[in-house]
Amino acid sequence: MIETIKGFLILTGAIFMLLAALGILRLPDLLTRMHATTKAAALGVILIMLAVAVHFGEVAVVARAFAIIVFVLMTAPVAAHVIGRAGYFVGSKLWSGTVKDELRPNYDPLTHELKSGLETDSNAVHQPRENDPK
Repeated sequence: MIETIKGFLILTGAIFMLLAALGILRLPDLLTRMHATTKAAALGVILIMLAVAVHFGEVAVVARAFAIIVFVLMTAPVAAHVIGRAGYFVGSKLWSGTVKDELRPNYDPLTHELKSGLETDSNAVHQPRENDPK
């Protein structure tokens, strides 16, 4: 029974990682590729780490496997967000089927200034800094 569970976890994890790789190859733009990679690959790693924990069954190995799972859950979404945001700011083209671009009205590509959309008259005034170009 345990062998079946381990085999199922490893096979399912490998399938999710394969889907992540196919997503990188087949999806049209940076943001959709990042979505596929973050979700599917993270789930694949988690399932394989669960199989490792079940297989070895030792406290030290199980603790390390769960530490890896927590690390992946904490870092994968943050890294994907930062990379996707940087790609948007450097001008990566969005897919032609993109329905909504919420950053466009708040981002100035000339000054690279991003507004929150909650500005008032008093806090919307640009305050020049000493390292701003003249």
